[in-house]
Amino acid sequence: MVEKLRLPIIIEMDEDGYYIVTCPLFRGCHSYGESIDEAMENIKEVIEMCLEETKLEKLNKFVGFRELEIAQNV
Repeated sequence: MVEKLRLPIIIEMDEDGYYIVTCPLFRGCHSYGESIDEAMENIKEVIEMCLEETKLEKLNKFVGFRELEIAQNV
């Protein structure tokens, strides 16, 4: 039987226009791509490597995402 995991992925864009993707359940699980689709394919490979080294019960606990508003002098 194959178990399917639903993993959170954070997507950012760097100053050069590349998409940076991170899976916060694994330490150091990052990749990138020129498009979101390419970045998502690349992070799948990294996640597969992380799964080989990390037991599911040892994963980081992802709680959620929030925004924080901070005043900035312009």
